[in-house]
Amino acid sequence: MSSVILKSSADSFIKRKHPWIFSGAIGKIEGNPSNGGTVQIFTSHKSLIGSGSYSPTSQIRVRVWSFDPEEKIDKDFFSRKISLASELRKQFIDESQSNAYRLINAESDGLPGLIVDRYSDFLVCQFLSAGAEFNKETIIEILNDIFKPFGIFERSDVEVRTKEGLQPNQSILKGIAPDNLIEVRENGFKFLVDIKNGHKTGFYIDQRDNRKLISEFAKGRTVLNCFSYTGGFSVYALASGAEKIAQIESSSSAIDLSNKNFELNNLNPSLVENINGDVFEILRKFRDERRTFDLIVLDPPKFAESADQIQKASRGYKDINLLAMKLLNQGGVLFTFSCSGHISQELFQKIVAGAALDSGRVIKMIKQLTQSSDHPVSLNFPEGLYLKGLVCTVN
Repeated sequence: MSSVILKSSADSFIKRKHPWIFSGAIGKIEGNPSNGGTVQIFTSHKSLIGSGSYSPTSQIRVRVWSFDPEEKIDKDFFSRKISLASELRKQFIDESQSNAYRLINAESDGLPGLIVDRYSDFLVCQFLSAGAEFNKETIIEILNDIFKPFGIFERSDVEVRTKEGLQPNQSILKGIAPDNLIEVRENGFKFLVDIKNGHKTGFYIDQRDNRKLISEFAKGRTVLNCFSYTGGFSVYALASGAEKIAQIESSSSAIDLSNKNFELNNLNPSLVENINGDVFEILRKFRDERRTFDLIVLDPPKFAESADQIQKASRGYKDINLLAMKLLNQGGVLFTFSCSGHISQELFQKIVAGAALDSGRVIKMIKQLTQSSDHPVSLNFPEGLYLKGLVCTVN
């Protein structure tokens, strides 16, 4: 087996057991490791500390599979990790109420670069690292044996794979192909999901807990759901007694699907105003028209894809939060989110605080939010905490 020998400056990495080894931390490579192949990891003093997958084209040159020098990276290893991840979800997922959730959350479940989401009887996978791709056949065999899904569908159609020397891919990996739309349950509600072409793996399952929370605030309120996608927050708000809902979404097909979700849950679609367009432009239009709301949801797509986009993303987040704050009625509530991993919780709160100051209104934070519990964060991998959210109120 090929080996990676770390520089002495990488001692802090060894102590923290962070699963990423960047190219600059490597002093020497012995052997000729293949893209995604397993390498042994040694300290600068030649002490074996574990093993990982090698990626020659990525800045993250090695993703650690195990810090146990004795552990073999074989089928039993992957079977054990997948089983542990599944057992963890059973502790807090009631499948009679929710059958759409994350089964494997990459590094935080000890399987760097591997995402597996369950949607009813189908599994949807993303192989985002060279190591996950290298072991794909073994992983698919184990998933099929353990969960026995109708089908396993790959949604590795993401740009990040190119950094790993891989091409984007979308295909059936096992079993039958899913229908264009499949029905799932979430906290007792029903949703139609397009796992072939929808955002991420089809649905924003990381917002499940936060969608449930909005039910506590929506009764009797007028709601504005920005970046509404297929109407997740709107379904919860309408079911809990919202007076009226306006949705802003740039995708007409997503709006059509949200209408189907209202009907699927026996909700009155006449209480929903669908606006197909750019959120920034429409919020400015509402500001100029002095239109206001009691509850606003800001759940935008990722504004920062890399560290060099943080400044631009920060301006975008501030702009959109400032506009929303000016549209809130007295006593109104703002649910605001960032799913950009490069925007920290501290920075996001600072951005929202700056928007509050510029709005000239008294805004109080009443709750901090994060991704749902099926997206756990390993404490030695803080990068796994990517979804940040705040609930704020206007006093």
